[in-house]
Amino acid sequence: MTERKLFGTDGVRGPANVFPMTPELSLRLGRAIARVAGRGKSRPPRIVIGKDTRQSGYMLETALASGICAMGGRVMLSGPIPTPAVANLTHSMRADAGVVISASHNPFADNGIKLFGPDGFKLPDSEELEIERLLGSAELDGGPTGARVGTAQRIDDATGRYIVYAKSTFPKELTLDGLKIVVDAAHGAAYRAAPRVLSELGAEVFSLGCKPNGQNINKACGALHPELAAREVKRRKAHLGVALDGDADRLIVIDERGQEVDGDAVMALCATRMIAARRLKKNTLVATVMSNLGLEHAMQRAGGKLLRTAVGDRYVVEAMRRGGYSLGGEQSGHLVFMDHATTGDGVVAALQVLAILVREGRSMSELAKVMERLPQLLVSVRLPKRLPLGEMKHLQAAEAAAARQLQGEGRVLVRWSGTEPKLRLMAEGPDEAALKRVLDELTRAAERDTGA
Repeated sequence: MTERKLFGTDGVRGPANVFPMTPELSLRLGRAIARVAGRGKSRPPRIVIGKDTRQSGYMLETALASGICAMGGRVMLSGPIPTPAVANLTHSMRADAGVVISASHNPFADNGIKLFGPDGFKLPDSEELEIERLLGSAELDGGPTGARVGTAQRIDDATGRYIVYAKSTFPKELTLDGLKIVVDAAHGAAYRAAPRVLSELGAEVFSLGCKPNGQNINKACGALHPELAAREVKRRKAHLGVALDGDADRLIVIDERGQEVDGDAVMALCATRMIAARRLKKNTLVATVMSNLGLEHAMQRAGGKLLRTAVGDRYVVEAMRRGGYSLGGEQSGHLVFMDHATTGDGVVAALQVLAILVREGRSMSELAKVMERLPQLLVSVRLPKRLPLGEMKHLQAAEAAAARQLQGEGRVLVRWSGTEPKLRLMAEGPDEAALKRVLDELTRAAERDTGA
């Protein structure tokens, strides 16, 4: 298959009003989305557009909607709502596509566009490739006239719909009565929904990052800066802190002591409880190659197993769909509960953790002991050239020697950066001094291979 040039692993992204995030390209992109979404249908395509709270969202939303209308499409504008809410709306409203205008955890000056299919899953590579092809094609020139020109309307209750959906994922026999919860929405897409979901389930909620002004999204708050929520948890003597990123598809959990709970520990907690309840399909958790070996050990102790994928929540979801698995995620806080959602959802993930906390009547710090994190060291090595790993003979020999040295109690991971001539080296195991020696040996071998 031809490689995509515009779309990355999570849509198109970059500084707003600079190519490719310009209104001119967005209008053309709207035309292409409408053309692909409308193929084979006897009616105009229906497309949901949602966004986060960035100032540039107005510019891009208007351009996308214009392009869709120019091709006869029907636009449904939700306003600022979480990325997973757009996925959910697209599926529940039987729309033909969903568009999210967001740069997730990036600074406010950036923006992005990601696409969902009618099933609520991210658009397949083949359809993104087709959209890219159409952008330079005469097929998008012209369009319907008169009464066949498209229309746009607001979904007035988009946030309310998402709140109802999110609450439906929390066990009906439980409440959050008596719990104090700090919520930091990063001045982003969940600034209204996240506090309401938790308070409507009975919690006493202390809100942070819920006053967006178009320019403060992710600024010294949210999942990128969980220390803000951590301080508030200690100040309020709260039971839990929940920190989201700008589009609320990612969750960072803070325990009652103000300590961040590692994303792998959150996955271990949820997966082991799902195994005990016979709700984890095939007793398998899907995570990336970056997840700690301690997560693998925790799964084995619970009678389950860990399936690893390449880095990126897109690859986690693809593996889950192929294998029919029900839980997957990333160390960074993207958690996908496939029984409830088609993509990472920070609010839904928080509710699953809270359900365990309520059921077991234990503190978050106690629950987090479900896994013991092994030391994990990371190094990035800038090299003069980028060679296929299979051709780096010294590096291959060093990897084999590292495996013997770690004696099955640790592992190494070697991969190239996606954008730079940097080699990413990771080593983990019980002995940190041994890991440092391994990384030194791998670095020297890579430098020999590339003439550094």
